[in-house]
Amino acid sequence: MNRCCRLIACAALVTCLAAAPGAAQEIVKFDTGVGRERIKLGAELHRSRSEGPSPAAILLHGCGGWQPAVRYTLRSYAEDLQKLGFVVLNLDSFGPRSYSADEMCASNERLRQALDYRTTDVFDAARFLQGQSFVDARRVFVVGQSNGGSVALNVVRASTQDEYVGRRGYPAIRGAVAYYPWCGMLSGKARLAAPVQVFSGGKDDWVSARECAGVEASGADYKVTVYADAPHSFDLQIAHQKYAGFSIGNDPVAAEDSRRRMTAFLSGQATKDHRR
Repeated sequence: MNRCCRLIACAALVTCLAAAPGAAQEIVKFDTGVGRERIKLGAELHRSRSEGPSPAAILLHGCGGWQPAVRYTLRSYAEDLQKLGFVVLNLDSFGPRSYSADEMCASNERLRQALDYRTTDVFDAARFLQGQSFVDARRVFVVGQSNGGSVALNVVRASTQDEYVGRRGYPAIRGAVAYYPWCGMLSGKARLAAPVQVFSGGKDDWVSARECAGVEASGADYKVTVYADAPHSFDLQIAHQKYAGFSIGNDPVAAEDSRRRMTAFLSGQATKDHRR
């Protein structure tokens, strides 16, 4: 696997150590894509435990797709956010397209394409949520792991929201949490339309924590938390191992602290005035 693939990154996983948390409340489908490329995308919808229109979070897997360990962690995030009054949409971008983990994680061209069409997936997901009476479409957020984290960064770039929100009329994404993303796509500078929280591992030899920490951001808050001893995929319940020559595995300290910070970030952002 060459450097470009490493930079775009994926959470390619081989071991799941636990069964998934409680089942999703419902499976939903909606249209996404452009022109003839439109497909039905699948997602797990977790309804809020609060009454009235609620904020929403869209969850994005890494390039390994909905592998068991990934789905386990994303479902546990969904449960945490449900308790805080969020609606959660856990999105599967690769299954409906019949893309396997091996082909996605090994192909530079597929990974480059994924950053583009998964951005459209997010905004179509936001439009789907906008149509639900129990969702406050002024408060939609995104949380992504690895390649999904890179997509999360992309959707809150000012240029991206100018295109999707300003020109196409999609709902705005009001904040992003990115777990061990590739930050090279920001080219060292970023004009943001919404605040960002990045979690990186200091021992991540797949993507660079230093690259994320070195981004000069403007327009909205940009914060990076680096866990010195954590490798790639540190929030997943998998044993430490090598994949394609790179270190992946759970770091309990990083996993617990990032979860706490993630939920605090989203809760704080959800209470802000997003009427505009």
